[in-house]
Amino acid sequence: MTSLRLALLAFLAPVAAPAQVPPRIAAPPQAPPYRGFTPGMSYRAFIERARALADSDVVRCQTSPRTAQIMECGVVMRDPGDRARFYLSAHFVEGNADVVALYDSAGFGDARGVALVNRTKQGVTRVFGRPRPIGRSGWEWRYGRKVVRLSWRGRGTARWVSITLTDRDVMDRIGRYVRTAASRKP
Repeated sequence: MTSLRLALLAFLAPVAAPAQVPPRIAAPPQAPPYRGFTPGMSYRAFIERARALADSDVVRCQTSPRTAQIMECGVVMRDPGDRARFYLSAHFVEGNADVVALYDSAGFGDARGVALVNRTKQGVTRVFGRPRPIGRSGWEWRYGRKVVRLSWRGRGTARWVSITLTDRDVMDRIGRYVRTAASRKP
């Protein structure tokens, strides 16, 4: 009987061993960089890239009055590819960007505004692929907990566009530094 058990164990061992190995968890997909910026990027990487693109302006940063772990930065710059001017801002929590936003406007009184929106749509589609529409004037791409959004709005021939790169994992860390409304009341 013992030899039968050993034979059965030898037969089943190769089947049981691979089943005991935990499955690999795939890394969440990463958002491709847009003009060199990504959601969740470090403060240092952001400053290096922003300084390289700055249009004779200085990158200005301001820390939160409550903690140095929260900071906002902004600068006017030019894209090296198409020389388009835009405003770049970022919000950092513990040294990483929870939000990076690029803003542009054009077309006050002429057709440049429509061209800006169309050019921006083509540019982000080249980088991120086919979008998921959100409302009448927005597109979105999701990469796990990282989100890229394009929004546009207009009045007359004027148009405003924004591209927002968000890292929700970094954004969740802000709770460590923000008191709730209930805890602020005396």
